Amino acid sequence: MTGTAPVIGVDESGKGDYFGPLVIAGVLVDDKSTAKLENLKIRDSKLISDNRVKVLAKEILKYTVSSVVVILPEKYNELHAKMKNLNKMLAWGHARVIEDLLEKRTDCNRVISDKFGKDSFIKSALMEKGKTAELLFETKAEKYFAVAAASVLARAVFLKELEELSKTIGFILPKGASKEAESGAEKLYRERGFDIFNSIAKVHFKTTQKIKAKETLFR
Repeated sequence: MTGTAPVIGVDESGKGDYFGPLVIAGVLVDDKSTAKLENLKIRDSKLISDNRVKVLAKEILKYTVSSVVVILPEKYNELHAKMKNLNKMLAWGHARVIEDLLEKRTDCNRVISDKFGKDSFIKSALMEKGKTAELLFETKAEKYFAVAAASVLARAVFLKELEELSKTIGFILPKGASKEAESGAEKLYRERGFDIFNSIAKVHFKTTQKIKAKETLFR
């Protein structure tokens, strides 16, 4: 299945980041686009610096057919409150990207996605075209060129959106959900209070509970 183009790869970014959106990207590659990009050493975005991710994303956009779904924090929090399940949200985003690409290139019927949760989540979210596609869900699917390209594109869009959110509120929002992100969240909470978090953060993360537990210290 994976040896012959065209094929769609799908991956996401921002799933583990407290601040910023959830981004799902799909990239359709064929023999022509693969030939243009194969010397750029495109691989899982987690193995590439942010600056390099941004450079590679521009090349990916130039030579492939792509689709991106950006779920900004406010919408993310709304959907999570309704669905109560991150994997269902991911499946919804993956399905939208897949359907869009299948519309753009009707000669493609093969999709590879990084595996998360139950395969049935994506299958049930797909519409007419997606339900007839040949689907492969696999852990560490970034080993496939199309998925690696989607990984890079998703991360580049995530970084751009995080930078825009930072500019909007005048505060540099840290990446990830590490001690740095927690420290940044505490500082922002002390300066602005919690109301702003719904529009910049994924409020169901444990980081939120940690901040609220320290609320008396900030008064």
